[in-house]
Amino acid sequence: MSTHTNQQQRLILASSSPRRQELIQTLGLPYIIRVSDADETVEEKITPAQLVELLSLRKASMVREMLEAGEQHGIIIGSDTVVVYHNEVLGKPADEQDAFRMLQALQGNTHQVYSGIACIDAATGKQAVSHSVTDVKMKPMNDSQILRYIATGEPKDKAGSYAIQGIGATIVHAIEGDYFTVVGLPLSLLSDLLLQFDIEVL
Repeated sequence: MSTHTNQQQRLILASSSPRRQELIQTLGLPYIIRVSDADETVEEKITPAQLVELLSLRKASMVREMLEAGEQHGIIIGSDTVVVYHNEVLGKPADEQDAFRMLQALQGNTHQVYSGIACIDAATGKQAVSHSVTDVKMKPMNDSQILRYIATGEPKDKAGSYAIQGIGATIVHAIEGDYFTVVGLPLSLLSDLLLQFDIEVL
């Protein structure tokens, strides 16, 4: 009986992100990683909140389709994060020039980070989706500081071209909201969603 409960309570993280993998460990629940190669292009005009929820759900759904017959138990977790400044969604930079453009726009200003989470029960298909938003105020930076930050390589695969949990912490002046939303996996929100599947983190 107890093994059945553990099977139900395992988490399946639909992400290759090392940051999300580190965060999922902190919940202390058994988990596995299944990377989704979900298409992240969205044609229609939707809000940032709708966007991160849609892509989170797409990632989790893709992993559910990929699971082998014997693996279909546990809660699949998909997550997506975007940076928004003046209603423009800033994804991962295309190249160093793109990273420079984003960081130059963000410096000295406040922007929003949206992180979506989708949970899907692998066995039943039951879904729970939500998102959270955090305000981030960047320090004023000159061009040479921005270029030095880009030279660290950290902005390369990050939404908005910075990582708050890395050396990017030194260019953030303040945040208002949930820190983990900015990192890319809001743990407080995730624990609330898992309650809908009878999984209590605490």
